[in-house]
Amino acid sequence: MSRHTKIVATLGPASSDLATLERLVQSGVDVVRLNFSHGTAEDHIKRANQIRDAAQLAGRPVGILADMQGPKIRVGKFVDNKVVLQRDAEFILDAKLAEPGNAQRVGLDYKDLPRDVKPGDVLLLDDGRLKLAVERVLGHEIHTRVKVGGELSNNKGINRQGGGLTAPALTAKDMDDIKTAAQIGVDFVAISFPKGAADMYMARQLLRAAGSSAVLIAKIERTEAVANLEEILDACDGIMVARGDLAVEVGDAAVPALQKRMIRLAREKNKLAITATQMMESMIHSPVPTRAEVSDVANAVLDGTDAVMLSAETASGKFPVEVVESMARICLEAEKSAEVTMDRDFLDRIFTRIDQSIAMAAMWTAYHLKVKAIASLTQTGSTALWMSRLNSGVPIYALTPEIGARNQMTLYREVYPLLMSQVHADRDVLLWEAEQILLEQGVVDYGDLIVLTIGEPIGAAGGTNTMKIVRVGDTPKPGPV
Repeated sequence: MSRHTKIVATLGPASSDLATLERLVQSGVDVVRLNFSHGTAEDHIKRANQIRDAAQLAGRPVGILADMQGPKIRVGKFVDNKVVLQRDAEFILDAKLAEPGNAQRVGLDYKDLPRDVKPGDVLLLDDGRLKLAVERVLGHEIHTRVKVGGELSNNKGINRQGGGLTAPALTAKDMDDIKTAAQIGVDFVAISFPKGAADMYMARQLLRAAGSSAVLIAKIERTEAVANLEEILDACDGIMVARGDLAVEVGDAAVPALQKRMIRLAREKNKLAITATQMMESMIHSPVPTRAEVSDVANAVLDGTDAVMLSAETASGKFPVEVVESMARICLEAEKSAEVTMDRDFLDRIFTRIDQSIAMAAMWTAYHLKVKAIASLTQTGSTALWMSRLNSGVPIYALTPEIGARNQMTLYREVYPLLMSQVHADRDVLLWEAEQILLEQGVVDYGDLIVLTIGEPIGAAGGTNTMKIVRVGDTPKPGPV
């Protein structure tokens, strides 16, 4: 429980059997990602059940994140599955081409692309590996000149340099997949390619209508999303710094600074942040990471990200367990050198709620008293979330009777969720039981100072209104209630 930064791992062919899943959880995976770009609803339901089995076998909670596919802005298929485009050659993107393409033209999954582009635009294919300059648009045909050539295979993605494609974030498939995610009971839902707050409000309405209270994550991967970052943050519960498509649209050199800004702003707004894409890419084929990848993961940790994410590394790579173990080691080492700036972090904060004020008071007290742990008795996890936005260097143990809240807190940085029964309505009994749980977990010892927070009346959401400082072992066991 000593690692603060959480690890998200994507499931796929390399990591879908129960034995591998159990090893992944034991190695440190906190949240698993179901990529709805691949597989059927039945596949996702089966994997979700396996995840829960693996978590139970490992004896620790694991959250489930459903990642929506979003709009398919892709080329179609080729006769021989791929072509080689030569520099300065003419290449046509044809929205009405139904048959497989060739080195002269190819069809489009996104039929509205001819309406979105004009002469002078630059189209980037396959994550920017190929570059096409638009010369003219003739009805359903986009005539381009190849500026950077290379191999182009079936269904590779298309981005417009600088953004501006009108494809909606939520497709009909996404709407159906949100219902599947609600049926599975996932803890987090990530929305691909949102442009503004309206996309996230619609996604939340669809989620709630499907009966899900999942945490809503916006994947920041469009130029428009960067411009509308604050309104998107206000409309969701967290963001994913999706560096792949984002780098293609804004330029790879702009991404590191954007990553730092996005994580900082998310923490300031009490939202979550996941850093994703190519974090340990070389470990798809190698048992050890590159030094650059080690630095990349460590810098995300130092930026204050809640979680770092693995994609193909665990979905289809040769070393799914080893990559999780490597990432966990890097996170731990980076956290040792993280600067604790508690006093500075408080300067510009305004507290408007009682529960938030108690959370901040607990953090301040824990930092200055150098207590061993913070124990937050929470119904929904909101108090633990507020605490986790500040780095006090003190671990936060969130004790909740709600399984859903416990699983959602698996993504909160420096928060370790624990399930406790709430059979008593007496505050002193609950505080004593919380102390016993921490002792049983081995995270505190007799004589340690801890800070406890709780709300009265017991069980009311958003009702945290009490903070108590205790020395472990000094509290007498309450009598029968």
